[in-house]
Amino acid sequence: MADFTIILGNKNYSSWSLRGWLILEASGADFDEVVIPLDRPETKAAIRAHSPSGRVPSLKHGELTIWDSLAIGEYLAELFPEAGLWPEDRKLRAQARAITAEMHAGFAALRAHLPMDLRGRFPGRGHDAPGVAADILRIVEIWEVCRQSFGRGGDFLFGRFGIADAFFAPVVGRFVTYGVSLEGATAAYRDAVWSCPAMKTWRAAAEAEPWVIDQ
Repeated sequence: MADFTIILGNKNYSSWSLRGWLILEASGADFDEVVIPLDRPETKAAIRAHSPSGRVPSLKHGELTIWDSLAIGEYLAELFPEAGLWPEDRKLRAQARAITAEMHAGFAALRAHLPMDLRGRFPGRGHDAPGVAADILRIVEIWEVCRQSFGRGGDFLFGRFGIADAFFAPVVGRFVTYGVSLEGATAAYRDAVWSCPAMKTWRAAAEAEPWVIDQ
């Protein structure tokens, strides 16, 4: 039995679960996982058995439970500094934390109107909903600035894959699902996240899931 266990929702739909799982995978730690199907009568009670907030993901490490994706990231960054989950440089680390916190707390229109569905392909759906275009423009701006200013030495926002990339990975999935057009550095970044080994592993598991949520 591994030291860590992560509690997840459906891999096809649960964007927050994807974030926590990608960070845990990037840490290099051995872990077990428990997937709880969402939007079912027993879902709430099943998640509550593992997470005091009633939300996923939840990470268990011994007697400790951590039930927020960003808190999971911070905890793993402290435990596994060699994994480089945050940039080593203090100023770059501050930038990475700022965009991660912005993703953690914002982009409500994108979340509401372009829900994560990795198996689905719905080009154009939700693009005209209020606030979605502004959210997309801001995300594109973040990606462009980070790739141009901080991304040397790798294909990700700060070079090496880290917590910031994990937080934007569900957005990459949304952009693929809903056909959001990108060019240049932002298209290359989307492709790098979409095709990285951990994301491929998660996507394959999502494809194999039997559960369907009507969105």
